[in-house]
Amino acid sequence: MYLNKVILYGNLTRDPELKALPGGSQVANFGIATNRSFKGKDGQRQESTEFHNLVAFGRTAEVIAQYCKKGRPIFVEGRITTRSWDDKETGKKNYRTEIVIENFQFGADGGKPGATGGGAPAASYDEQAAAAPKGGDEIQYPDEEINPEDIPF
Repeated sequence: MYLNKVILYGNLTRDPELKALPGGSQVANFGIATNRSFKGKDGQRQESTEFHNLVAFGRTAEVIAQYCKKGRPIFVEGRITTRSWDDKETGKKNYRTEIVIENFQFGADGGKPGATGGGAPAASYDEQAAAAPKGGDEIQYPDEEINPEDIPF
């Protein structure tokens, strides 16, 4: 058995760009940055940043484009794919490695607009939208059962 699974938690490096495919479905392209801290050979703490290209399709693309903005944290699960194309002007073959998102959650940012804080991943986008507290109120959960047909994806 083979496995192609990626899990990332980072901040968006640019606003998602939403486009429509010829078949009518939506695609969103954006990037995130992840970092790690480590001690170098000299014992000093160093930091390394990696930049990742991400792509989402369908309803996931629409929600990400609507609610995610540059600098905001996001938790994504997906798979790595590399696509290639020929540059018509130079005749050179180009390659781009991307993460195709299969699942995601909004990152924890303290609930402040424009905040870019870290922390552990927060609730998924449907949980946040349905139960977002207004003005410091406690979260109100619905009394009725959730119908699977009401879920938008």
